[in-house]
Amino acid sequence: MTTLEQVRERRRYECRLDPERALRSLDEAADFLADRGLLTRTADCALPSLYEACHQPPYRAGGRGFAGWPETAWPWFAELSGRDGVVQLSAHHGKRILMTRALAGLADPLCRAGLRSAEQGGGDAAALLGHLAAAGPSHLDDLKVELGWEAARLRRARAALERTGAVVSRGVTEPAAAGGHTHSSLLQRWDQVFPEPAADGSAETLIAACVRAAVLVPESEPSGWFSFAPRIDAGAVGRLVDEGTLCRPAPGWLALSA
Repeated sequence: MTTLEQVRERRRYECRLDPERALRSLDEAADFLADRGLLTRTADCALPSLYEACHQPPYRAGGRGFAGWPETAWPWFAELSGRDGVVQLSAHHGKRILMTRALAGLADPLCRAGLRSAEQGGGDAAALLGHLAAAGPSHLDDLKVELGWEAARLRRARAALERTGAVVSRGVTEPAAAGGHTHSSLLQRWDQVFPEPAADGSAETLIAACVRAAVLVPESEPSGWFSFAPRIDAGAVGRLVDEGTLCRPAPGWLALSA
């Protein structure tokens, strides 16, 4: 029988928590994402973290927020978000999370439910969704002009939609008028990223994939990982344990069954 300590050791290796396994390049980071299926930016739960796996000193010692990001690897998260096959969601309670397309597809029913709810709810969120449906994926600057909205108004509508997966953004680099480049975002409706419903998507398959990515998680965590609407059913974990997909290597802990 696998012990809790053995699972912890596997987590240290597979989530690159050992400094000897530190990520050394953007390509290594891309391989890490492909292997795990999803990455948070910073360590805020059991889900694997890109910046934690870099094991670099902070950009500015003693600082907060951005200053605590890794010294040279801090652009990797944004750069990965623009790669083919990568989906960036803000449904981790407003925080950005990177997923492979395969894993993101497991959230399809939840994101489509958020999309339908927002369309029916009216207001700016529904207006933004309607514009994206008519115009297609759109850059932020174009949206401000086409909708006639101030940046703050667009930001509020966008944030509400991204928290439920109804809208997905990806980073883009654009030429600046004075030379060089600027960073912006391209907004897409969920059904523009995934035109056809995913056959294998569900709260249960998503949780199982996330537990697999993290290797070992506190049992209290999965129902609070995401801000989809409707929220993930708290009973999903129990069903996964009962059917044998997940196991408890020790009371209060979850892992993928062998």
